[in-house]
Formats: sequence, structure tokens, C-alpha cells
Amino acid sequence: MNAIDLDHQASRESAPRVLIVAGNWWPLSARMAIALIKHGCNVAALCPPGHPLRYVNGISHIYDYKSLSSEQALADAVGDAQPQLIVPCEDRVVLQLHELHRNRPDLRSVIERSLGDPRSFEVVAGRADLLWLARDLGIRIPDSERIESAAQAADCFVRLGPAPVMKVDGSYGGEGVRIVRSTGEAREAFKSMTTLVSLGTTVKRSIVNSDPLAVWRWRRRHQPELVMQRFVVGIPANIMVACWQGEMLGHVAVQAVSCQGITGAANVVRLNANRELVRAAELLTARLGLSGFFGLDFVLEERTGDAYLIELNPRCTQLGHLPLAQGDLAGALCARLWGRRAESSAAPVVSDLVAFFPQAIQWGVREELIKSSYHDVPWEQQSLVAQLLQVPWPERRFISRIYHAFRKPRVLEAIEFRDAIAS
Repeated sequence: MNAIDLDHQASRESAPRVLIVAGNWWPLSARMAIALIKHGCNVAALCPPGHPLRYVNGISHIYDYKSLSSEQALADAVGDAQPQLIVPCEDRVVLQLHELHRNRPDLRSVIERSLGDPRSFEVVAGRADLLWLARDLGIRIPDSERIESAAQAADCFVRLGPAPVMKVDGSYGGEGVRIVRSTGEAREAFKSMTTLVSLGTTVKRSIVNSDPLAVWRWRRRHQPELVMQRFVVGIPANIMVACWQGEMLGHVAVQAVSCQGITGAANVVRLNANRELVRAAELLTARLGLSGFFGLDFVLEERTGDAYLIELNPRCTQLGHLPLAQGDLAGALCARLWGRRAESSAAPVVSDLVAFFPQAIQWGVREELIKSSYHDVPWEQQSLVAQLLQVPWPERRFISRIYHAFRKPRVLEAIEFRDAIAS
């Protein structure tokens, strides 16, 4: 090994250590890894086989997220990597970290450093308590009620109709959300959404979908809580925050232009410096003592533009790596944690429209809309680009193709919001 290689190895070993954890196939984890590596971090990853993180150049070590012992795999990865920061990229990973905090005193320090005040964990993990806290802080929320029975669901429908939204704790990415249009649908939705996941479904998700957290979720046998909200007609919006011990270090706020179905993630967004979103993020960051990354989902009411908080995502979202003029959120957190100066972006986003890659392509967003946007392609990571242009690895496997030959997957269509509300 020559002197240059030795210097490079020494620099890498002394760099701040970060562990990125992802259980699903969202591209955001790979994009966050690239951003952290650019900011000088020594990044390791815990993920299942075939995951996009495995195609990111510069990751120092990949740990296997084992489906039969995922919580132990997480604990082992944290113990081996010895990170100064853990970056969860999925809500269920956050819940696993909460459990490890309760059960593993030796890991509490790094978990608190990564997520913030442990007294906020219970609020962060549930939809209802977070909404009530937000309301107490003066943050606007839709009329909402906790649902504890099918009869109550029917009663709430009468008060919150004609098309309220039912949401279950522990869901993510638009799953666990139902729009109901009758008392009968409300009753049925309560029964189906509170039914514990069966062993058969767990086996299917573990084997066919390669979901490393399916078995862990089944073992928990956690009875989920439901919330019903009045449906707010308007445009989805969200904000991602980098924070440290209750202080907001940076934020990126956007409103949706194209989404993956009515309750799904955005394919194209418009940057929007909406003061209501920023204020809500500041208040919740401070009250909950949060650290790391989190996101807030809103709806901007179509008549007034008023922002209604829908939910909190206690993990990084797909905005954290965007190279804005003031820098990106990954850099803002790195600068604070390791006493560096926050860097501005060398090649910042110049359009107010951002088309996410590969989502905008895969969901059939209009070509002219993509061309008028900053198309967020990681050209410097050619292996990753090639992988993201394919269907996710689990769907390419033989067992998945056989399964879906008999049971076709549900197909959703992209929804475009043409009348953007002014910021």
C-alpha cells in the first residue's frame, strides 16, 4: 500500500461515522448516503439484499438486514459500526430503535444522539398524540378523532364526512390510509385496519417482497391505533428538517405537483417557502427535543392556502440531499454535529420545480414537466442509476414473478396538481 492509499485510509477511518438503515426500496436512502459521503462522512449501511444502497460508491461497509432477526441485526450493526449518528430511512426502523433504547442500555447514547429526547418517542410513534400536541401548540390540523371501535368509526363518519380519511399507526408511504365514503365503509375499514397481520401475510412479505421487517412486525403483535380526519381539499405539501437537540438547523419545504396516487409520495415538487410549514416545524422540533431528520406532511387548503398538518414522519424523507443554494440538509446536520462550517452547494438547484429520479419516469410524469424541472439524477453514480431504472430487486426475483403472475399487483396512477397555490 503506497503513501497516498495510507493517507486516504487514515482520513476515512478518522471521518465521522454514520450508519444508514433502510428496510424498503425507496431511493431516498441511497441519495442520503451519497450526500453524507460528499460531506466527508464514513458511511455504513444496514439493508436487505439487492437494495439500492448496495450500489452506492463510497459506502464503507454493508450489513445484512436479516428478516428472521432484524432487531438483532440492527443492534449488531450499531455495535460493530460504532456510529456517531444513525439515520433511519423508514418509520419501522425508528420503532426498532425505540425498542432497542428500552432494551439495550449500551445503545441508548447513540440512539438519543440520533433521534433526540427519548421522552418524545411515544408521541413521535403515534398519529393521534402528535396531532393533539400540534393543536395545543397552535398548529392547524384537520378535525380529527381517535377511533376505538367500528361503531365509533361510523359515528365519526357522520361528523367528519362526506369523505374522511382513516389512518393507522405504524404505516408509511401512503399505506395504512383509507378514504371512506359511508358509515358501512367506515365500519369495514376499522375492522380491516385493526386486524393483526397474519402469519401467512408475514411469510409472503418476507419471502416474496424481501421485507426484512415483516417478521419483526408480526412478532410485536401490536394493536394499532386509528385516527379519522376530515378530508381537506387542497394540495399536499411537506417540509423536511435537519435538527439537533430541539434546534432546527435547516429545512426544505415543497408542495406537490405530481404524486403517486392520492395518498402517495411526490414525484415532482415545487419549492415553497411557506411560513406556516416552517413555524410548525420549529415548534415541534423544540417541544419534542428532536435530533437528526424528520418530515411533516400538510395539505394546503385550496380556497385559502391555509396549511393543515396531517402527520409527522420521524425519519429522513426524499428532500434531504437536494443541493439548494444554502446547501443541503445532510450538510447542515454534519456541520453542527462535527463543528464544521456549513457549505453552500457548488451546483445548486436553479429551478423551483424538482422531478425525483426514478419516480418521475416510473410513474409516467409528463415529459414536458420533467424537462422544465431540475431532474434529480445522480449521474456520478452510474451503477445506482442503472439499478434505479429497473423494477425493485424483489420484483425481479423468480418467486415474485410467479406470485404476481397469479395475483396482479395493484396499479396506481400518478395525480398531477395543476393549480399550484402561491407561497
